Amino acid sequence: MLLDSEPDITVVAGAGNTVDALRAVLDHRPSVLVLDVNMPGDLSSLDAIPLVRVRCPVTATVVLTINGDPEFARQTLLAGALGYVLKNAADTQLVEAIRLAAGGEGFLDPVLATRIAFALPDDSGTRLPDQLTGRECQVLRLIALGHTNGEIAGQLSISSRTVDTHRSRMQAKTGCSTRAEVVGYAVSHHMLDD
Repeated sequence: MLLDSEPDITVVAGAGNTVDALRAVLDHRPSVLVLDVNMPGDLSSLDAIPLVRVRCPVTATVVLTINGDPEFARQTLLAGALGYVLKNAADTQLVEAIRLAAGGEGFLDPVLATRIAFALPDDSGTRLPDQLTGRECQVLRLIALGHTNGEIAGQLSISSRTVDTHRSRMQAKTGCSTRAEVVGYAVSHHMLDD
């Protein structure tokens, strides 16, 4: 009902389990798959995400779940999901996450992003990657936390064009092209732990 009320979003199919969801993706090739991680089926939702990426690369996955565990969210993003929305915030975040995913951008529930940051071990010894400049690390971290280019420019007191330059260089060095990949990179390099 939430999605049906949006003029630019069309629901093309529904499924009750992960196998049927994968079949529906292959049949309809939607721009975005909204996947509940607690769906029944012989295939786990976490295992279905990379299968969707391989079998139907035009389809981005947005996870909708009650699971607010930071480690599970990290695993889901690393598996290839572009969005992670908690059900208690679906009415305000799901449509935004779908639109971003359709455009190749990622979305992570801001509350969960904070929980991920504070759930990371602080004794790992891992620090900012050497190949990134300090400013590129700042830009990467703010992107991972869900900030727009305009917000990043304001926070760092630089122009949006300069943010674009740092973002391009950071993406070239890390190989991250989507927000979800940036989040995964930031989490795996413990860049959100302060």
